[in-house]
Amino acid sequence: MKLKAGLLVLSGTILFSCSLVKKTLNHEYTVMSYNVENLFDTVDDPKVPDEEFLPASEKKWDNEKYQKKLADIARVISEVNPLELPEVVGLVEVENQQVLEDLVNTGKLKGQYAIIHEESPDYRGIDVALIYRKDAFSETTHEVLPVTFPDDPEFKTRDILHVTGKIKNKTVHVFVNHWPSRIGGDEKTEPKRVLAASVLKKKVDELCAADPKARIIIMGDMNDEPANKSLMEALSAESPDSKALLVNLMMPDDANGNGTYFYSGNWNMLDNLVVSKSVLKGKGIFVEGQKGNIFSNDWMIFTNKNGDKTPNRSYVGNKYVGGVSDHFPVYFKMIVK
Repeated sequence: MKLKAGLLVLSGTILFSCSLVKKTLNHEYTVMSYNVENLFDTVDDPKVPDEEFLPASEKKWDNEKYQKKLADIARVISEVNPLELPEVVGLVEVENQQVLEDLVNTGKLKGQYAIIHEESPDYRGIDVALIYRKDAFSETTHEVLPVTFPDDPEFKTRDILHVTGKIKNKTVHVFVNHWPSRIGGDEKTEPKRVLAASVLKKKVDELCAADPKARIIIMGDMNDEPANKSLMEALSAESPDSKALLVNLMMPDDANGNGTYFYSGNWNMLDNLVVSKSVLKGKGIFVEGQKGNIFSNDWMIFTNKNGDKTPNRSYVGNKYVGGVSDHFPVYFKMIVK
């Protein structure tokens, strides 16, 4: 009888705990951004410069490697929140709609996510996209914001994806970004990232003019750090403890010397999460801890000869090393009541 009674108490406790978890998760939303490093399929697309990622290329990119990369990315997404899958995920460096469909049908992601994607004119053939849990977010509309350069019209980069949707009954604007890279030197390429930030800021200003309490979430690989001109000046994204309209949730980790990308012995905070004050601590909605987070697990990490633990990438040059990405993802938790 004592054993039975104990089991009844235990089972009741488990049921009670589960009900609490369900109730808590009903209010908690995980928002994530991830540069997945060249998620290309193995099929030659004549409209896209994808020759580097084909079976006959020097990289020998084949279906086995492709399926492993899909499984690894799905695993990363599913591990960010051990209790449930992230509700909103921005993805950077995806080739096309097909790779997104393959991803959301992989592992624990299967059947959970809808996709928002548009082809961009990027010279490398890579795009940004948003996937979202169909039970937690609903799309109202989406558009792309072209980023063009009057002084360099031949240069083609990624569009900015703007998704308007609802979390519960609250309208939210999500922007997914991948600004021009630093190839050619930080200083020389900075004006291109400043221009991309200006395109985004113009749209943000329009939204805030129509609704001063607009809920805005900006994510992606900006190829710049929080204190750089593009983010700090052109976008006017300041620290979470400031009175600015837009705040960069990755500033606290950046100030502590952390980053998402490791280059020449230094950490760079290239992946940023920027929100409006009405998301940071608005009515019925706020960011847990008022900061963002970097996610990594041991299996995602490579230890170099100096002992630095860095993101384990898929390739070093043309040598396949089997990692998942050269970036760590970033995320924040948002409480919505």
